[in-house]
Amino acid sequence: MEKFNQIINSDKPVLVDFFAEWCGPCKTMAPILSDVKSKMGDKATIIKVDVDKNQDAAQAYQVRSVPTLIIFKNGKPVWKQSGVVQSQELIRLFNQFQ
Repeated sequence: MEKFNQIINSDKPVLVDFFAEWCGPCKTMAPILSDVKSKMGDKATIIKVDVDKNQDAAQAYQVRSVPTLIIFKNGKPVWKQSGVVQSQELIRLFNQFQ
């Protein structure tokens, strides 16, 4: 949790993908997140958190289904959504929270 907290306390937006290995829609998110990262470069940070291995983080942010995406800015969640989100929408959100 300490490393997680260090990462989300950035002044640039941090997208956290709460996922599970067994989750089909989570596998759909992987190429979408790669696309977003390639387009945003170092303007955005994207991390993946396996809910089965990091139950404390999942509980702390009330992750009830996977995938759940949360954007943090300065350690605070500013956007949250469950399910698959397309890359254009994620890029728009990153730009909104810059």
